[in-house]
Amino acid sequence: MPITKKQGRKKREPLAFDKRLLVAAFVAGAPGVIVSILILLTGDFTPKVQWTLSLFVLGFWVGGSFAVRERIVRPLQTISNLLAALREGDFSIRARGAVGDDPLSEVHREVNTLGAILREQRLVAMEATALLRTVMAEIDVAIFAFDDAGLLKLVNRTGQELIAQPAERLMGRDAVQLGLGECLEGEATRVLPINFPGGQGRWGMRRTTFREGGLSHSLIVIADLSRPLRDEELKAWQRLVRVLGHELNNSLAPIKSLAGSLKRIMKQRAPDWEEDTERGLDIIATRAEGLSRFMEAYARLARLPPPMLADVEVGGIIRRVIALEARVPVNQIDGPSVVLKIDPAQIEQLLINALKNAAEAALETGGGVTVSWELSRNFVEIHILDEGPGIANPSNLFVPFFTTKPGGTGIGLVLCRQVAENHGGSFTLVNRDGQSGCEALLRLPVVTAGI
Repeated sequence: MPITKKQGRKKREPLAFDKRLLVAAFVAGAPGVIVSILILLTGDFTPKVQWTLSLFVLGFWVGGSFAVRERIVRPLQTISNLLAALREGDFSIRARGAVGDDPLSEVHREVNTLGAILREQRLVAMEATALLRTVMAEIDVAIFAFDDAGLLKLVNRTGQELIAQPAERLMGRDAVQLGLGECLEGEATRVLPINFPGGQGRWGMRRTTFREGGLSHSLIVIADLSRPLRDEELKAWQRLVRVLGHELNNSLAPIKSLAGSLKRIMKQRAPDWEEDTERGLDIIATRAEGLSRFMEAYARLARLPPPMLADVEVGGIIRRVIALEARVPVNQIDGPSVVLKIDPAQIEQLLINALKNAAEAALETGGGVTVSWELSRNFVEIHILDEGPGIANPSNLFVPFFTTKPGGTGIGLVLCRQVAENHGGSFTLVNRDGQSGCEALLRLPVVTAGI
């Protein structure tokens, strides 16, 4: 097959930078050299002088061209070597001659600055990596990282114990083979009904994604929920037994003592034994009634029914509650008209309890109470401000059965908070900033605004 002219033509490669620079130097000096030699050849000079000066001009031309190339190429090679060292991670090399104000010195200074920045960043990255490895090794949750193909790329010590295999046998294996296939699907946060080789219990799983090398990866975090739940359950039972035991002892101890005293009185038959017996029986009845009220209050706290939701205008229910309080002046600051989906009976009882507490606090100082409400994003905030003495011990406010009031049950605030949380809101009670008194804040989610 004949080769055409186009096919046979070879593609020319461009000259290297140093060669182009040398050619440019020769071209730049050529006119002067040619003119000088013509002057020498046409002038009134002896042949010896003509050849000597011509060789000198030619030598200076060639030497100068190579010197120009060297003066430009050598610094570029130096900078190239410095950048190659930075690319290889060697940040100890520095460029010399970065002392003047010329462009080359400026380039040297920038390269040196870049090296210092990269060295500092590498140090920070190394420290962060060491910290991450320490946390990964010591944290008491299992961590797995899978690539976009579902292959394991990272696992910590707890994860190895959970699968009951060393990392060498786990890396690169498929999530399904490890029994973690369902962790890569479904909801990102949930409880796993799985029994792992390294342990049994209730497992909380959280999945998130991250990118490495431009590829998507999945990070799986699995925590054992059984132990924290058992610890919290034990603490709850201990608190309950402590409270019940305290209240029962407070009632049963005097009842037992009075029963023994009454037994002695009846045996001795003193002149006023009937009056002493009657008084002792009254005390026993009072303590028994108090114990009955305590048990009833505990039953109320344990049997709070779920809210029966209905559309209620918040202003109307607040005005009804304010109308029930006549002991102290209540200042009402109207807010926007808002409809809430709430249980009106439970929310009304909550507001009655909060307003009652505010009024009793205000009675101690002769102050008043202010009730207002406002919209805050997707919540209605109901503020009840009193001018009382404030809270002496805020840490015990929501401890069940703790009270500082004579005859109090200690469940009013607990019920208020539980009702608010059952509605998806919150209830707090804090001292007012810079003023005497307290602020009760009820936050409830909004369904519809602006009727």
